[in-house]
Amino acid sequence: MTDKPVSSSQPSAAFSAAAAATARPSAQPRSSYPVFLPITTRWSDNDVYGHVNNVVYYSWFDTAVNAHLIEQGVLDFHGGDTIGLVVETQCNYFASLAYPQKVEAGIRVARLGGSSVRYEVGIFAAGSEESAAAGHFVHVYVDAATRRPKPLPEALRRVLQALQPATAAAAV
Repeated sequence: MTDKPVSSSQPSAAFSAAAAATARPSAQPRSSYPVFLPITTRWSDNDVYGHVNNVVYYSWFDTAVNAHLIEQGVLDFHGGDTIGLVVETQCNYFASLAYPQKVEAGIRVARLGGSSVRYEVGIFAAGSEESAAAGHFVHVYVDAATRRPKPLPEALRRVLQALQPATAAAAV
C-alpha cells in the first residue's frame, strides 16, 4: 500500500467537518427573523463595563419567545396543561448594547420536533440591520403537572411553524 499525498486544494473530509464545526459565528441579518418584539433596557441591565451584561441577553431570549407565544394565545403558564422547560442555551455577541438603548429581538424556529423546539433569537439595536447578539435555546414541552414530555399542542405547533424560515418566506 502506498501513501498518496493529500492535495492542499482539497482538504480531507475530517478537516472539512472540523472546520465547519469551529466556524466563527457571525452577526445575523434582520431578514433572517420573521417576528420582532421590542425590548426595554433597564438601568440595572448595564454592568460595570458600561454595557448590557451577558446574562441579560438570555432573559431577553426567554422574554421575546414567551411574549410572542402569549400574544398568539398558545401559552398560559399559570393555568395551561403544557409548559416549555429550557434544556439548552447558547449566545454569541457581536456588538455592545447599553441602557437606555432601544433593542429589538428577532425570533425564528430552527427545529420543530414532537415535543421540543429550537428557537433562534437575534438581538438588534433598534433599526440595525445586523444583530448585536445571536443565540438559541431549546424548549422541551412537558405536562405541567408531571413534568414529562408531551406532544406539542396543535395550536402551538401552528404558531411555531409560522416562525420557521421556509414557512415564513412562503407566507410573504
